[in-house]
Amino acid sequence: MRTRELYIAAFALLALMGASHAQAQSPYGIGRSATPAEIAGWNIDIDRDGNNLPPGSGSVSHGREVFDQQCAACHGAKGEGGIGDQLVGGQGTLATPKPVRTVGSYWPYAPTLFDYIRRAMPQNAPQSLSNDDVYAVSGYILNLNRLLPADATLDARTLSAIKMPNRNMFVSDPRPDVKNPACMTGC
Repeated sequence: MRTRELYIAAFALLALMGASHAQAQSPYGIGRSATPAEIAGWNIDIDRDGNNLPPGSGSVSHGREVFDQQCAACHGAKGEGGIGDQLVGGQGTLATPKPVRTVGSYWPYAPTLFDYIRRAMPQNAPQSLSNDDVYAVSGYILNLNRLLPADATLDARTLSAIKMPNRNMFVSDPRPDVKNPACMTGC
């Protein structure tokens, strides 16, 4: 019986030595660093000024076609809402007891519309639309909100130039831990 306990103790010691050796290689002993190509595939964010917008363009008329095929089932035929959020209307309601927050009434920057559509829509197949289709759908939604003419074509330059109605109503974040430039002295 004593021999069996000795074997078990020796096996446990060897297992612990092996585990500590594996942990010395990486914290958990699993995984690997992402490759530059993998990082580039997910590094698709667009900021409020339109930095990192991809090449391409899309017309409002093409956006209507894509919207009808990919978006209307959730957001309604004219962006009035349904299963998905209402995208159109709401101008002048933000200061009322029942504000209607839509692209045209609430969003402060047009390039973030492109960013959101490209990342998250359609909900059943995110990132499946081409850049041209995303520009087109963005243009169509902006057109429905009377922020872009019906004959317009949207690209990185024209999208970045759009001034949204609610642009000046957002305020910066006053918390010092978010490195707010307005709060870097005397906070």
